[in-house]
Amino acid sequence: MAIKITDECINCGACEPECPNNAIYEGGVEWRMADGTTVKGSYTLMDGATIDADQANTPISVDTYYIVPNKCTECQGFHEEPQCAAVCPVDCCVPDEMYQETVDELLAKKEKLHI
Repeated sequence: MAIKITDECINCGACEPECPNNAIYEGGVEWRMADGTTVKGSYTLMDGATIDADQANTPISVDTYYIVPNKCTECQGFHEEPQCAAVCPVDCCVPDEMYQETVDELLAKKEKLHI
């Protein structure tokens, strides 16, 4: 499943540079599928919606750092564990029960993000 950042986030920013998919954004910052990936053109999200990879999307959080579930692969194919959780000083990077995915699904998502 994807990782999420809880309200306990202290906005230290340690997690952001660790994400191999550039799925972590500072609160209030718009996100794009193309950021840190090889995705170009049209991209289908997990909910079936289609967006342009370069389209600026509404921030998921305005107060704290956040993780875009459509870009999070729990670092599968890159690292042994989610790097955001490994570096978080307050343990606020936790599994997101809203997005449950198998390792195979996460690896397929990684391949889709990094062609």
